[in-house]
Amino acid sequence: MKLNLRSLSSLLLIGILMLSTSCGQTPEVFKEQRTVFQIGDNPTWAKKVFNDSNWERRIKRIPEGQIFWSRTRIDILKSPEELRPYGLQIDAYGEYEIFWDGVLIGKNGNPGQEAELPPEGELWVTYSIPTHLATEGEHVMALRLSNYYFPDHVGLYELEIADYEDLFTDMLIKTSYMHVFAGTFLIVSIYFLFLFLNNKKEYPTLIFSVCCFFIFALVITVFSQDYISIHYRVHVIRLHIINSFLLGISFLIPYYFSIQFPYSRRRLSLIVYAVVLIFLWIISDHAFNYKTIGMVLSMWIFSFGIVAYGAYKNARGARLVLVTLLLSVVVFLASGFVISMYTGLGLILLGMLYLLALNIKDQRLAYENTLVQSTRLRLELLKKNIQPHFLMNTLTSLIDWVEESPKKGVQFIEALAKEFDLFNKIEKETLIPISQEIALCRTHLEIMEYRKEIDYSLEEEGIDPEEKIPPAVLHTLLENGITHSLPLEDNSIQFKLIFESTREYKRYTFLTFAARIEQGKNTREEGTGLKYIKARLTESYGTKWDLTSEQADHGWRNMLKIYY
Repeated sequence: MKLNLRSLSSLLLIGILMLSTSCGQTPEVFKEQRTVFQIGDNPTWAKKVFNDSNWERRIKRIPEGQIFWSRTRIDILKSPEELRPYGLQIDAYGEYEIFWDGVLIGKNGNPGQEAELPPEGELWVTYSIPTHLATEGEHVMALRLSNYYFPDHVGLYELEIADYEDLFTDMLIKTSYMHVFAGTFLIVSIYFLFLFLNNKKEYPTLIFSVCCFFIFALVITVFSQDYISIHYRVHVIRLHIINSFLLGISFLIPYYFSIQFPYSRRRLSLIVYAVVLIFLWIISDHAFNYKTIGMVLSMWIFSFGIVAYGAYKNARGARLVLVTLLLSVVVFLASGFVISMYTGLGLILLGMLYLLALNIKDQRLAYENTLVQSTRLRLELLKKNIQPHFLMNTLTSLIDWVEESPKKGVQFIEALAKEFDLFNKIEKETLIPISQEIALCRTHLEIMEYRKEIDYSLEEEGIDPEEKIPPAVLHTLLENGITHSLPLEDNSIQFKLIFESTREYKRYTFLTFAARIEQGKNTREEGTGLKYIKARLTESYGTKWDLTSEQADHGWRNMLKIYY
């Protein structure tokens, strides 16, 4: 399957739609009341009927390895169907035993023995509630816990009660959709990474690729809980990884927009924004929800400001991206935080993809224009070599040589025929071996020696015969050197071609040793020859080249760099 921007954007949009429709709300069958805590260990605290009015609503820290209890009153709004018991899905920091109306319904690890025994249990666990204990009305869920590894982290994170089988099915469906969503971003990330490697000057492409990869990694890390057993002692490490990915996303998205819609004092504002993000990232170790909300909100506000400024300045694409940012707010108001965060990020990246599509379209049009220009200039160059003025001067010189020295006249004719033959062979090619280009240059110097009776010579240094170059590029530089130079005192004009190669680029240095005609000018005016060279280089190398032509003590220096 051939990938292009349209198919990638469609893939991304499908992923967003799948995500937004994957987590429908199940009928609510319970209502959670307040949770209270008490340090100590007493089996009677598991009973349904027990006076816990003097228990604490919040405990900041538990003595190391100490047992503590929590009690949560839960109202069941509807009794379960026969043979379809309710399940209780819970995540809590610690190893614990769970009681429902005083009945032990599950055990997760070894509470109170964590210092002596290896870590056991999982952070996310689902238990079946016996049907006779899940009747409509008020019930009590009690936990006997110890959190040896994080004594300052007390309290439940999430509690869900629904049909036992549905809890597992919904989890499987949600995880499947989220992994399809993540896979979409991985494909997009790899695609744009290859685009960047093909043109390393396009940094917005790299930023977009990294953003997509971070979202992929974020989703995989968040939803790994559904199939990887995670003990609560390593959960904090997982949360740090999640927030690190989110930190990267929160900085790169506004940075990308700042490149697309530049504004004054951009560097200063980005530094201040980075400081704000880092501050949010390093606040209290357990304030992960506040970190997430703070970073996402900061990212949206800063991005909105940049894009709104771009829309105010009528920057191309800014208004559509502004719409995607506003849509992400609508999604947030219409759904939960987790789903809205991923859907919103997907919408924002669709806007970023739209801007990249505009840039790539501009590059394609520029390339097509370059091809047209290259064809036109190629014809102009060919005309230049067969124009009446060139032919008349050449034929006049040829008549003189035939009359004075028939043998040299024949050699003159052979050189002229050879040059036209070489031009015929190479003018339709995009790249030719450097050896063929040098042969063309030497043939032209031979003709010019007969015409102007000046000693021309071409020296080579470090030339790799296997290297390739657009046709007639060096030939044009040679012609410019002949046209814009006068012979030295010994009636000679010398040329030297030097080739150098590094890991980053290869460089051709073309030197002319002669007296200059254009005294006082540092560079040559851009005529047909230089336009032809630039068009040819753009056709073959895009923007990965650099050409300079300047005066030197010995005459002229032309330097061509071609980047890898």
